[in-house]
Amino acid sequence: MKEKIKESVRFLNELGIKKAELGIVLGTGLDGLIEDIEIILEADYNEIPHFPTSSQSYQKGKLIYGKLEGQTILAFQGRFHLYEGYDFFEITFWVRVFAALGGIQLLISNAAGAVNLDFNKGELMLITDHLNLQGGSPLALKGMEKLGERFVDMSAPYSETLQQKAKKIAQMEGIKLHSGVYAAVVGPQLETAAEYRYLKIIGADAVGMSTVPEVIVARQLSIEVVAFSVLTDVCDPQNLKPIDIPDILAMAKKGEHHLIKIVKGLVALN
Repeated sequence: MKEKIKESVRFLNELGIKKAELGIVLGTGLDGLIEDIEIILEADYNEIPHFPTSSQSYQKGKLIYGKLEGQTILAFQGRFHLYEGYDFFEITFWVRVFAALGGIQLLISNAAGAVNLDFNKGELMLITDHLNLQGGSPLALKGMEKLGERFVDMSAPYSETLQQKAKKIAQMEGIKLHSGVYAAVVGPQLETAAEYRYLKIIGADAVGMSTVPEVIVARQLSIEVVAFSVLTDVCDPQNLKPIDIPDILAMAKKGEHHLIKIVKGLVALN
């Protein structure tokens, strides 16, 4: 495991990426941020040793090194999921590479369904806590103790300081920013009405298929995290409609403009 990380870092060093303290995951709702980044270097994931390749047609699969709001950043355009057939080490590998490059702060975005019926499609949720319903952990792998402490404290997985800054930026910009608990499931199928009722009972405000494994590894590596969900559909078990992919993508685009403003504000405050 360590050797794989070293090989990836060596490749990126030789490419010209020596150090990056701030990382941004350009997941759903942040892909448009690429237009604001002054790109210095970029690499396709399939060029980087040991990086998986995203199987999602709408995720680009690029690592971008550049400047945003005057800060040097490392942007991950596209991520990996359990439902693509990767294991926990593979889907969180990029976090370990980021940490090895000096990463100390990570901004994450994702698409999620609103379980809390007070939320609406196209709105944003600041993730304050999470539920890991993916049936495993990226720390429960053989040899993981060689990469850091296995018994990681998760009493505060998301930075309170960054959350407060995000709320302040949203307020100043007049952006509606909900706060809530994100539940991570495996997917790729969406939930049944019974499953949505269950998620509500156990305290979820939104549900998606990513982020939590990345956050667990980030906390193992003492990386400060803030995360957002773009709410792309409403999961009402009493009025459950068939999945509408075009509408989900349209709602992701609707939330993108506001999320980009918040993220740029956070970067500028660094």
